[in-house]
Amino acid sequence: MLKPAVNIMIKAARQAGTVIIRHMSRLDSLKIVEKARQDYASEVDSLAEAEIIRELKRSFPDYAFLAEESGAIGKHRYTWVIDPLDGTSNFLHGWPHFCVSIALLEGDEPLHGVIYDPLRNELFVASRGAGALLNDRKIRVSERKELTDSLIITGHAPRERKRLPQQLETIRLLLEREGAEDIRRSGSAALDLAYVACGRVDAFYEAGLLPWDVAAGLLLVREAGGRVCDFKGSAAMMKNGHIVAGNIKVCDALQKTLVDSGYAGQVAG
Repeated sequence: MLKPAVNIMIKAARQAGTVIIRHMSRLDSLKIVEKARQDYASEVDSLAEAEIIRELKRSFPDYAFLAEESGAIGKHRYTWVIDPLDGTSNFLHGWPHFCVSIALLEGDEPLHGVIYDPLRNELFVASRGAGALLNDRKIRVSERKELTDSLIITGHAPRERKRLPQQLETIRLLLEREGAEDIRRSGSAALDLAYVACGRVDAFYEAGLLPWDVAAGLLLVREAGGRVCDFKGSAAMMKNGHIVAGNIKVCDALQKTLVDSGYAGQVAG
């Protein structure tokens, strides 16, 4: 049985998803802001976030918030971490791959996480110590034992372009030396982590992510039996934003490849 907080999170995520889908037919008329180079937000991000915050505040008025558009609001033992539209660039281009991500942190650790894909009506849910679900069915990370023939997903954030040589060297090593089947780049870190959790891909890595990108997803991976660490193998992912995820064997092998390529040495943490 889902806990009351999770049910509220699900309701908020679905309401935000309705806002997002309602605006898909008028992408050309949306107000868009460039927050940083090639980092965009639209009025839909703000509208969906407002819907989430309103719903969560109704049941938990004292909890703090850390939201992509609104920033940090209040202080409390419990904090809602919200990405109202992860994959904004995909959404604005009409590329059908984006989601709503909501996590509840106790201190610095995720307690509950919800990721909702409104186009596919796929709801990923995890609670600490209670496992992970996709549309009410238990999910597990893949059972692949090595990087050979693995399907790996990654990202190349605009703010990480100065490290492009190391990023490309990582890809070369994965495809040539390790014999990975292929590399994907989806444009939504939250969904990437959800896909690791349900075994659709074998591993994920990306640098330069922010707490709202990963808080719900890293809990999903852990509760699905996987491992999450930073590029240097530590548990500082939420602080430095450098994430490696997969089952234990593949995650460890991928993390070592990031060291070998020089990419791990190019990021703080």
